[in-house]
Amino acid sequence: MLEELDFIRVIFQIVVLVMSAVAHEVAHGFMAYRLGDPTAKDAGRLTLNPLKHLDVYGSLIVPLVMYIGTFGSFFFAWAKPVPYNPYYFKNPTGDAAKVAFAGPAVNFAIAVAIGLVLRFVDLPDAAYFQRLEYLLADIVIINIMLGIFNLIPIPPLDGSRIIRVFFPHACILDQLEQYGFFILIFLMFTGIFSYISHLIFFIFKLIVGG
Repeated sequence: MLEELDFIRVIFQIVVLVMSAVAHEVAHGFMAYRLGDPTAKDAGRLTLNPLKHLDVYGSLIVPLVMYIGTFGSFFFAWAKPVPYNPYYFKNPTGDAAKVAFAGPAVNFAIAVAIGLVLRFVDLPDAAYFQRLEYLLADIVIINIMLGIFNLIPIPPLDGSRIIRVFFPHACILDQLEQYGFFILIFLMFTGIFSYISHLIFFIFKLIVGG
């Protein structure tokens, strides 16, 4: 029974991860649309339908490899990037940073919303509700993870777009774009993500109250 519940929880975590990544990408597209760029809207990407956003490599293969490689302590996924055209923006660098930050901001918003439920709603002590608390906690942790991870300033992550506001002529970011994924894989095996995990759980405790 325990193994069955663990399997269900893993499946639930993957579903939450994929849908949270979808919400992340929709937020990018919606912010771009608000700033005058209709590219994502015209491409039909302002929808939470996962079929419009899933990337077999980033939504399935990578999270599975990361989950196995870190023994379930850290895993990450992404959906197909939502297209946008900075030529529509009045302030290309600044507005592109707003588009980039919109994704992590939505993940943090989801984490806070569900986390406050865990913090202030007293659920009964029945086993069913205890399992529900674990599942809600998974939603919080996964969205914090997505938000934090995407703020790492390594292309093609959102953090690399955001820091361009402060370093607009940092051409090294363009040079790193094609190697970004390999850099992230390398960092995974150096153990640096264990420090990120500590940060994730620290923020989790701040939201849910321990």
